[in-house]
Amino acid sequence: MTLNSSKKHKYSEWYNEIIQKSNIAEYSDIKGCMIIKPYGLSIWENIKKILNNILEKTGHKNCYFPLLIPKTYLKQEEEHIKGFAKECAIITHNKLINNNGNIEIDKNSKLKEELIVRPTSETIIWKTFNKWITSYRDLPLLINQWSNVIRCEMKTKLFLRTTEFLWQEGHTAHANKKEALSETKKIINIYKKFLEIFLAIPVIKGRKTEKEKFSGAEKTYCLEAIMTDGKALQIATSHFLGQKFAKAFNVKFNNQNNKLKYVWGTSWGISTRIIGALIMIHSDSKGLIMPPKIAPTQVVIIPIYKTINELNNINKYVKNITKKLKCKNIRYIYDNTIFYTPGWKFNKYELQGIPIRINIGKKEMKNNSIELIRRDKNRYIKNISLKIFIKNINDIIHDIHKNLFKKAKMNNNKFINFAENYKEFKNILKTKGGFILANWDGSIETEKKIQKETQATVRCVVNSKKKYKRKTCIFSGKISKKISFFAKSY
Repeated sequence: MTLNSSKKHKYSEWYNEIIQKSNIAEYSDIKGCMIIKPYGLSIWENIKKILNNILEKTGHKNCYFPLLIPKTYLKQEEEHIKGFAKECAIITHNKLINNNGNIEIDKNSKLKEELIVRPTSETIIWKTFNKWITSYRDLPLLINQWSNVIRCEMKTKLFLRTTEFLWQEGHTAHANKKEALSETKKIINIYKKFLEIFLAIPVIKGRKTEKEKFSGAEKTYCLEAIMTDGKALQIATSHFLGQKFAKAFNVKFNNQNNKLKYVWGTSWGISTRIIGALIMIHSDSKGLIMPPKIAPTQVVIIPIYKTINELNNINKYVKNITKKLKCKNIRYIYDNTIFYTPGWKFNKYELQGIPIRINIGKKEMKNNSIELIRRDKNRYIKNISLKIFIKNINDIIHDIHKNLFKKAKMNNNKFINFAENYKEFKNILKTKGGFILANWDGSIETEKKIQKETQATVRCVVNSKKKYKRKTCIFSGKISKKISFFAKSY
């Protein structure tokens, strides 16, 4: 159960292998789709539970909207459909016939109106908002949805880009522009704190360019992370929709002066892509390294024994330990199965990235202690008293998280460089990769030319407090007021 691929030398193969061998997910027979296995889904469920609790505390309520969207809905917001047209899956008929063992579409069952399989839910939600919103008393309307979406991707990679994926999408309506913009920025900050506090993923916050923003939005704010191979990954987005969808779906309200006004909107989301991010950022050539706050199992206990009688004695010793771990709300496994050797189990749980492993044998029982192994520290073994371990378990978990975040920040800093000119820009991209801070004139034309020549895109525009000597675009030489992060990306 060891990995054949090296993270350092065969990054892509390593990434695919680690996902499949650690039992997170596997490829489906359906091209572009994946099967998320119980271990992988439990990671997502933990993420969902924590984030959902945060969103509920900020006043957002969960809803669920249909997977199928009438085609006419998408047509109502012109910019939106342009952005998603190539990715949409369409249902045209609703009946099959069995023709001597051959399954065929019943041509007589053609739908009066074709249905789009949800790529995102703005259109169907704003169509519904038209019915839900009539007065200022109905605002703000803050809803959230946990669901799946379908986007027909040409190039797919487990978790990072798949035809079907799971996500969370929020949609809100407000009485004025200021409130909607405030919501947009508040959500991106919530995502940032969530990623750093629970997944130990450092991110860069900024705004997408006109070219890269969400189709149908006035502004898109984003969080970008750098992977350990130097490529960027968009982790989360929050969109200020302005009044575009309100006007497209005629969503108006009577204000306090009894005047009819269009509402202001936002939408925002985060997906199972973050599982791919945490794998690439934290894991190593031995397997996963799970951030303890979202790890399905935080502690695994393995008995070391020679006889069944010894195992029975360890079982009694461990019963007291598991009782205390349960009282501290620690997620644990006691693997006392007799089918596999302790060495096989060590390898299995190292591969799955369980943050803490405890070994217990005759010596530990005699000394009322445990042997502690931390996954975030290679070959770290420490014998400590059981009493101290139980007392400090939450501090140990916090320290593991802190250590993972520190390592990820160090990797980020290694991959952030400033380019004074285009030659330097291309050299950094070729030799180092990562984020390149550079002056850019802000035009889509320049943005497209840089992307065509280097495959690097503007990941986000930032409000940098640093003052750089250069005040002109590295590519066009025109006056530049924008400092942007460029990178090759997934």
